[in-house]
Amino acid sequence: MKKQGLRFVMSLAAGMLLLLGACTTVDIGKAPPLEAGASWGMLPFVNHTETPQAGQRAGMIAESLLRSGSGIAVKRYPARLDAESLFEPAERKEADAALEWARGERLRYALAGSVDEWRYKVGIDGEPAVGVTLQVIDVASGEVIWSATGGGTGWSREALSAVAQGMMRKLLAPVIAAARP
Repeated sequence: MKKQGLRFVMSLAAGMLLLLGACTTVDIGKAPPLEAGASWGMLPFVNHTETPQAGQRAGMIAESLLRSGSGIAVKRYPARLDAESLFEPAERKEADAALEWARGERLRYALAGSVDEWRYKVGIDGEPAVGVTLQVIDVASGEVIWSATGGGTGWSREALSAVAQGMMRKLLAPVIAAARP
């Protein structure tokens, strides 16, 4: 009887460690009804991290998920207009310029975002850690009509991009469902 009790406690402890090893926190808004067949654009993601080009990496993952999940065409903000560099993060004026570009392209919706964490944690395990915020913008009005934010870590041998992809897939799920024609 004592052996079974000890096994149960050990199994429970191992299960708890597994659950705590890869933590995720998300807050996802309810997606509004979206116009079927509407034109979409990808705006540059703002990089609030010390990791160079984290915004561009996150933006490419989000764009790919939006395209593949919804089947809609997404027009990308021109790279020559993306101000993210190693030394100077995107400012509010770049976000306004990106929205003006979307209006000039006569896009209906735009996906924008920011990256707050994009790194491998320091320590023996070096877990990947990602934190992102996504927004769908009604281009004509400039109003944010949907938003979601999430942060999480993965396992020590997991790729940072895989953690980011899983996070963004979860965050974008309601938008992808609402955007399908």
